[in-house]
Amino acid sequence: MAAEATPRINARYLETFTNSTVRILGRVTSLRGESATVDANGSIQVHLNRDAHLTLNNAVEIIGKVQPDLSVKVFQAMDFGSNIDFNAVEAVVDATHRYKEIFYTAD
Repeated sequence: MAAEATPRINARYLETFTNSTVRILGRVTSLRGESATVDANGSIQVHLNRDAHLTLNNAVEIIGKVQPDLSVKVFQAMDFGSNIDFNAVEAVVDATHRYKEIFYTAD
């Protein structure tokens, strides 16, 4: 059985991937209890799980499901620290969708 694809997206692609599991790398801009806001070329509201331990202003990679309201339910979150080249991150997201046949199947 093949693993489910988790395409890398940013805020621009949320609507396209509603009800899909995705990967997002962005900067934590706010934390409020069990939710946070992540800047990934636009603001994304995320609903954290108990295992998510985010740090304000650090980069985070989130694997989660895009909800109908375009928020993301977090399945897994990994702190990437503060030394991230977000231009490189955007280049990877761009390549993921420019050459989507390599990375995921469009439904």
